[in-house]
Formats: sequence, C-alpha cells, structure tokens
Amino acid sequence: MSIERRVELVEKLFHQLEQEIAQFEQASGMSCVAGCGKCCTFPDIEASPLEFLPWAFHLFLNGEAEKTLLLLEEAHGPTCHIYKPLTINGQGRCSSYKYRGLICRLFGFAANKDKYGVLRLATCKIIKEGQANNYNSTVEAISKGLNVPIFTTYYMQLNQIDFHMGNIILPINKALKMALEEVLQYYAYRPSPEINKRVV
Repeated sequence: MSIERRVELVEKLFHQLEQEIAQFEQASGMSCVAGCGKCCTFPDIEASPLEFLPWAFHLFLNGEAEKTLLLLEEAHGPTCHIYKPLTINGQGRCSSYKYRGLICRLFGFAANKDKYGVLRLATCKIIKEGQANNYNSTVEAISKGLNVPIFTTYYMQLNQIDFHMGNIILPINKALKMALEEVLQYYAYRPSPEINKRVV
C-alpha cells in the first residue's frame, strides 16, 4: 500500500476519533487545562510509527524530513521531540498538533480495559483533581454505559491499516524516527508526490 494511501487511512481514523472525543468531552464536561503539556513530558511514552506517518509525510512534503531525522538521531532525551516546553512547570505545546499521534489524541479522554474487562478512564492527575466532580461523575457514567473511546479498539483499527508498522510499539522518539525513515525510504526510488498535493 502506498504511503499516501496509508496516510489517508490513518487521518480518516483520527477524524473518527476526534468526533468520538468531542461527544465524550461534551457529555463528561472534562477538558484539558489550557497551556498544560505535562502529559507530554513523561519519559516513558510509547507509540507506533504508523500513528506518526501523517506527521512524517507532512515533513517530507515540506522538505523537512531529512533535517528532522538528523535532529532525532542527535537527540538523546526521552521527551517527545515534537513537544515544546514553555516553562519548567509543565506548560508547553505540541509543535505539530494537527499531526500528533494516536496516543496523544487518546490520553485523557479514552479508556483501557482492566483484567476484568472493566473500562478505566486513562486521564491525568490534573484533570482528576482539578475537575474532580466531572471526573467522578464520568467514571460512574462509563460504568453505566457512557460511550468512551477505547485504546485497544483504536490501536486494532490502526493495525489493520498496516499490520507491520501498526504493531511496533517504541519509545515515542524512536517511533517518530521510524516514521520518517519509512517515508524517506519509500520515496528514495519513487517520484515524489505532485507539488499540488503539498499540505502546508
């Protein structure tokens, strides 16, 4: 399957998730705190290269893929390369929010199943404590059937787009690097996409 087709399918999955999260946010009343990027600073975030294929393709179309790959090869820190801290107290932003990965989209507004099959909302301490009433009522509503995005459901759908790339789970910067390598290798002996397809 071509890079363009895989990117299209991943973006379609992201669009589906965004609609589901919007409905969940409205029902729950929960939301991320403006300017907070604390969840992006954790050193053990893992992702699949496939979820960052749209990001890598975007960089390739704009002539930034090789430069970014070099930066990733030189970087040794565990914090996500795309995350840009603004202060030392957890404020910051994603420098490529439109092309953020599946893990970034799910965390805070999706659930995992525990060993008993019970849905557990995966969100941060800031939301749990700062929006305690909404959080507690949402947890109760989920137990009674409130629709919530589920991590495994979305990762299974991602795997169906490209089983190999979707099944690899790596530290986030390694996933970013592999996504870039996939795009660059694909076009090493193929013509680049037409200029009118460029996404700015």
